[in-house]
Amino acid sequence: MRATIPVNGDVLQMVPLFAGLLDDDRAELAARLRRRRYRRGETLFLRGDPGSFLYVVEVGRVKIAMSSNQGKEVILALMGPGDFFGELALLDGGERSADAVVVEDCSLLLLGRKDFNRYVEQRPRVALEVMSVLSRRIRQTNNLVHDAAFFDVPGRLANAMLRLGETLGYETPAGVTINRHLTQAELAEMIGSTRESVNKWLSYYQRQRFIRLERGLITILRPQALQSRAY
Repeated sequence: MRATIPVNGDVLQMVPLFAGLLDDDRAELAARLRRRRYRRGETLFLRGDPGSFLYVVEVGRVKIAMSSNQGKEVILALMGPGDFFGELALLDGGERSADAVVVEDCSLLLLGRKDFNRYVEQRPRVALEVMSVLSRRIRQTNNLVHDAAFFDVPGRLANAMLRLGETLGYETPAGVTINRHLTQAELAEMIGSTRESVNKWLSYYQRQRFIRLERGLITILRPQALQSRAY
């Protein structure tokens, strides 16, 4: 059995879901959490598995994806420090709705279903935050379906970068830098395309000075120009 490491309540201050709690409340919750470390490539759960834990990313990255029997995959989200996932199955007691796979060595905080539900029931603010996150993720899924149905590859790529800029971006003198190191294969899986096509259109957008690629990070230089290509 994988060893677990107790969690200090101060760690939860980085998690938006729990950041607004009082110190005593965070300490109580931390006592119910366990830290586990995972290596790149490990599968946390697969679609259809029973939901046993809520996961919070302390360090590293996890991809949430759906795959077909033929091995094709679409990335629904990339989770980094402060993000949480796995709450849907805990809320309704159903099966996991997607796969979760470690893409960078991770330190994750785990909260069991019984403790999670009891905690949410007793703290309406946390319940509202969970609802807000679920709403954003439903919109994200709707956007993926819409893009796949109506946009070509360069349009889907432009749209994906704009959305990543909104959710993961920070302002720089040059523009908005997406605060994740994304491989071309990951971008391809996010938009349902190939790495070769993503490489082609990233190079095109860089030549047009819509974006800048530097040290594995994407900076959106001209968001309006990129948006005109997306739509």
